Amino acid sequence: MQEVTAQQVNSYSFGEGGADSGSVGAATVSVSEVLSTLERDGCAVVEGVLSPEEVVATRAELGRILEDTPSGRNLFEGARTKRVYALFRKTRSLDTAAIHPLVTGVLDDVLVDYQLSGPTGIEIGPGEAAQVLHYDDAIYPVPRPHPELVVNTMWALDDFTEANGATRFIRGSHRWVDERPAPDAVTETAEMAAGSVFFYLGSLWHGGGANETQKPRLGVVLEYAVSWVRQQENHVLAVPPEVVRELPERLQELLGYSIRPPFIGYVDGRHPKRLLGR
Repeated sequence: MQEVTAQQVNSYSFGEGGADSGSVGAATVSVSEVLSTLERDGCAVVEGVLSPEEVVATRAELGRILEDTPSGRNLFEGARTKRVYALFRKTRSLDTAAIHPLVTGVLDDVLVDYQLSGPTGIEIGPGEAAQVLHYDDAIYPVPRPHPELVVNTMWALDDFTEANGATRFIRGSHRWVDERPAPDAVTETAEMAAGSVFFYLGSLWHGGGANETQKPRLGVVLEYAVSWVRQQENHVLAVPPEVVRELPERLQELLGYSIRPPFIGYVDGRHPKRLLGR
């Protein structure tokens, strides 16, 4: 992972000259900088988190998996979009990203106790239509407003542009209660270079963009949810124990081998980590 500088935090205060980072100095991006942007806008981009070499290696690894991955089954998944589920069973290329210190620092503040929920590789193919706007924590029957339940990180493995399907969002919509986007709602686009990460809250209205180019656009969303709600994907079944045993301990915990205090998630009265022989 590359060093990330303060100038690389995108505040989504767009003007005629583009995004104004709103940051000072050349220090490494702090968790507090990302948190303040998330609180205000519901999202933030940090550029240059993955090195060019990491981007190339991860794209190659996912490319091999995508060769045998079918396109989406419905309009939400996308008829010309491929999605890689059971991600941590199929590749080791994203282990470091999942537990990156900047990511976990943000999560420690926003969600406090959390697990991976729906990590997915997403390749939006040429000609794909824009995804319907939605917010990710809508799957949980908790009325708005509520404390944040979900935080997402979208990792760009290609340059994300408006033309190739970069994520659209409505800045500030994480504060909405009963509002819904109008059919002609104005959205902004999370344009960013490959190697960047786009943080966005589960309460933010967003959706994948239309790919009007001739090339696919590849990204990976690592979604985290508070540990007292059910994960979207059942990782205990999706990732076999023999694979989990070889993972960093923090990643094991994020996949479900952990306890939500005081004792949510135990197995036969014991900590689930004991199943891994540790």
